[in-house]
Amino acid sequence: MFTFEFFSRLANSVDCCPFGATSGRLVRRHANSRPVNRSLYTPEERRRRDASHWTLVQGVLAPIQFAIFLVSLALVLRYLATGDGLMVATISIVMKTVLLYTIMVTGSIWERDVFGRYLFAPAFFWEDVVSILVLALHTAYLIGLFSGALDPTRQMWLALAAYASYVVNATQFLMKLRAARKEQQDWSIDTGGAMGYSK
Repeated sequence: MFTFEFFSRLANSVDCCPFGATSGRLVRRHANSRPVNRSLYTPEERRRRDASHWTLVQGVLAPIQFAIFLVSLALVLRYLATGDGLMVATISIVMKTVLLYTIMVTGSIWERDVFGRYLFAPAFFWEDVVSILVLALHTAYLIGLFSGALDPTRQMWLALAAYASYVVNATQFLMKLRAARKEQQDWSIDTGGAMGYSK
């Protein structure tokens, strides 16, 4: 009953990774599957992205979160260096974490609007993976803070670990935004050329 084929089918049924050429995996192409080097958005996904009001929400929340992150990072480093400002540093981390939860929830809704799934759409698979790590570290900080399991210094070091993962994730999304803008420009040029326009 529990044969290799059974476990392969089970793994493939939950496998969301967009890269199918890893050793030991059975890869089957479906009629609606897309190649690894596909465009970030299909024309229909681009239309849904532009029509979704959650696109604007993400565009507003992301820079606000980054600004809070910069202020909070300075406050955390100040506390670790001087021992002063524990309360204000703690408040800033909690604010950053609350905003992170907000941007994760609204981002999942945006992903559902554009790609038809709340998480791990192939175009944003690795960004979502790292986002889960970021969320886990921020949540661990809150648990350490409210349970008293960690002293203030350890709380701050955990916050720094969460912030380091956030920087990685923010970089991923900035690179994806840059790729999307380049793709949009290329698409506009191609479409304009096909319609007799020039950019």
